[in-house]
Amino acid sequence: MTETLAETMPVISINAECLPEAWEKAVVAVWDQGYEVKTQYDKPDDPPSKDATVMIAVTNPFNEPRIHKNFPGGPEELEAYRQEVVGGIHDHWIDPAAGKWTYTYHERLFAYNPVQDLRNPKSSKPFRAVNQIQYIIDCLSDAGHTRRAQAITWMPTADPQTDDPPCLQRIWCRLVADDAGGWTLNMNTHWRSRDLYKAWFMNVYALTDLQRTIAEAIADQRGEPVRVGRYVDISDSLHIYGSYFHEAAVEIEKMRKTPFSQRAWESNHPAFEMMTQEAREKLARDPDWFAKARG
Repeated sequence: MTETLAETMPVISINAECLPEAWEKAVVAVWDQGYEVKTQYDKPDDPPSKDATVMIAVTNPFNEPRIHKNFPGGPEELEAYRQEVVGGIHDHWIDPAAGKWTYTYHERLFAYNPVQDLRNPKSSKPFRAVNQIQYIIDCLSDAGHTRRAQAITWMPTADPQTDDPPCLQRIWCRLVADDAGGWTLNMNTHWRSRDLYKAWFMNVYALTDLQRTIAEAIADQRGEPVRVGRYVDISDSLHIYGSYFHEAAVEIEKMRKTPFSQRAWESNHPAFEMMTQEAREKLARDPDWFAKARG
């Protein structure tokens, strides 16, 4: 029998009420149904990854519980990453000519500035940096029903030549009227490639916080309530790398056999709040604190 594309590259749809539930459902679904395929990052002895095209819809990303206790990372790393995406605390790491970072999501979203050659910026034609998030805010403040409120990250003049081009490709937002007489901000994010097990939760925690800040800014401009609505996450390639199957398998076994409540925290959980506040204080003194702590 001839193998078809549908049989090798599954398309998975997931619905969840909160972020930890969404992450768990996605991990289990890709583990069970994912297409086995090698990656460009594998070592010779690594098993092939499990991979699928996946759309995840979260009814309200600020529903509690909002935090998964067992995602690879911790509250300090989560807060540092949130500030990196929403606040730009690591934009100063961008220096491709020196072999450092070629972008951050914050820089691409808040100051998109296409160049011809990232490794030799002085030879490139200068462009005016574009604050795409402010564009979304202004666009939806003027016409909430517009289909044009989007931001992109991909830079075809630069990204194909880098080792780690952006995974996030596009953000799309829209306002819809809610039953309370106000407005709800829906957000879709589109990703070309995604590390489901180790990156997805932190990605979405940060991006939905950006969704919240956009909603608040639109509310200020319109002078009427705007709350955070549903979040939809679309990945062309959502994968679990073979190199950490042994680690993921232990967590997946917990997902299958133990109560969800044992693995999720509300965002006001005392331990989470304490560690997050400590991280904020340290990052306020030194934005590079967490990177230095990790060595």
